[in-house]
Amino acid sequence: MSTDSLARRNVLVLVAAQAVLGAQLPMIFTIAGLAGSSLAPNACWATLPITMMVIGSMLTATPLSMLMQRFGRRAGFFFGAGGGALGAAIGAWGLSTGSFLTFCIGAVFSGIYMSANGFYRFAAVDTASEAFRPKAISWVMAGGLLSAVFGPQLVKLTADEMAVPFLGSYLTVIGLNLVGSLLFLALDIPKPKPPVAGSPLGRSRAELLRNPTILVAMICATVSYALMNLVMTSSPLAVVGCGFDKGDAADVVTAHVLAMYAPSFFTGHLIARFGTERIIALGLTILAAAGAVAMAGVQLENFFIALILLGLGWNFGFIGATTMLTAAQRPEERGRLQGLNDLVVFGGVTLASFSSGGLMNCSGGSVQAGWQMVNLAMLPFLVLAGGALIWLWLRPEARRA
Repeated sequence: MSTDSLARRNVLVLVAAQAVLGAQLPMIFTIAGLAGSSLAPNACWATLPITMMVIGSMLTATPLSMLMQRFGRRAGFFFGAGGGALGAAIGAWGLSTGSFLTFCIGAVFSGIYMSANGFYRFAAVDTASEAFRPKAISWVMAGGLLSAVFGPQLVKLTADEMAVPFLGSYLTVIGLNLVGSLLFLALDIPKPKPPVAGSPLGRSRAELLRNPTILVAMICATVSYALMNLVMTSSPLAVVGCGFDKGDAADVVTAHVLAMYAPSFFTGHLIARFGTERIIALGLTILAAAGAVAMAGVQLENFFIALILLGLGWNFGFIGATTMLTAAQRPEERGRLQGLNDLVVFGGVTLASFSSGGLMNCSGGSVQAGWQMVNLAMLPFLVLAGGALIWLWLRPEARRA
């Protein structure tokens, strides 16, 4: 217990940051597509702002990782919050002026925060013992449970409070970043020691990608996150397009994000008991079930059940893959591997987000047909991740490589 006292303190700070600063992510995912559909010159580009945010996250993952490797986690997290505030300010200006281009530029800067948020889970293990690592990761992810409620409810309170729809929501995001960033003053993670002559440099990026465990962990993390984003990005458009209102869309997103983070209270315990491979496999299976429920109908209960299953599947798949990845890294490779991992993950998420709007709005003659295509698109990627996991499972010597 005493050996992890510092780790537990840092986890509490990161949980609070996930709850406060992290609330902006469900807020933006709820409203960006709806706002984009009112600004975009073509309905097929409605989800482009979300795609641009993911692109911003992808492009800044490696630089942020290197920044943290040199100056520490606190510096990187302050930088991320600053990017989130700037992105929301530019997005608010785009809404005020009716400029879709400006709105999308703001989304790119919002991606800086999204990238920094992804490193919370890695920061949780920096001061943790090997036994505490799965729990530290899952507890930090559990902080999103509060943001799941906080974010969409803020949308309900602020979306229509100003003459320009959603402007109040973006102004609220600015405040979340400015106030929430103060939490990082309590973070106590030692800066990495600079390398000295003769110290191990670790494996190169090419060597890391040739490691079977790392490769499969990255594939499963990318598929879990990308498919969650693919379906979740389109869900507010599908809910509203099927005759329900914006409040219903916000409630569906709330249920989804609750399901994403609520299992985190025990995911670490499940991983410790059953192993990462089994928990990842469970996550992929639940993601497949989410697609099946979504394709079964477009009643409000279908949206709720499908998005809840989508959140559960993401939790088991993504946390399991993250745990597998951190177990395979060496201390001197931390910045290199984590930046590479999030570059790949958010590269996949970018493609999923970009495809989501096109599949939803331009692949059929109706909202229902587009929603079917979004969910059908999950299948080949689930087969890819499942096949990679089975390959690793059947080759115990590869897991030790």
